[in-house]
Amino acid sequence: MTHSTHGRSQCPTDLLLATLSGPWTMHIVWTLFEVGPGRFGALKRRIPGISSRLLTERLRMLEAQGFVHRHEEKTVPPQVTYAATERLQRLCSALEALGHVADEWYAATPRPAARREPPSAT
Repeated sequence: MTHSTHGRSQCPTDLLLATLSGPWTMHIVWTLFEVGPGRFGALKRRIPGISSRLLTERLRMLEAQGFVHRHEEKTVPPQVTYAATERLQRLCSALEALGHVADEWYAATPRPAARREPPSAT
């Protein structure tokens, strides 16, 4: 791991975790990975409590980072579908392993009251 230079980390893991730690980002990633491609409205319904503005912001950021593919059909109105890229699928494999560790740890200790559960995939 590399030390920070002028307050900014050059460690790739730190940079990746900073990207994923933004508001709602992990929930969006989890939804796209578990549920698959979806249109904006469907994603918003699957993530209760997120605002349209924040969902748009996070999807744009994930697209810019290469984690999400945005496909727009030239219809009236335009139909936009968001899907996980191969890059996000690779990342989610690592996140699943991290999730197993978290499940084990939280099974052994009480969960914090503020922890949010992801919606069921049904």
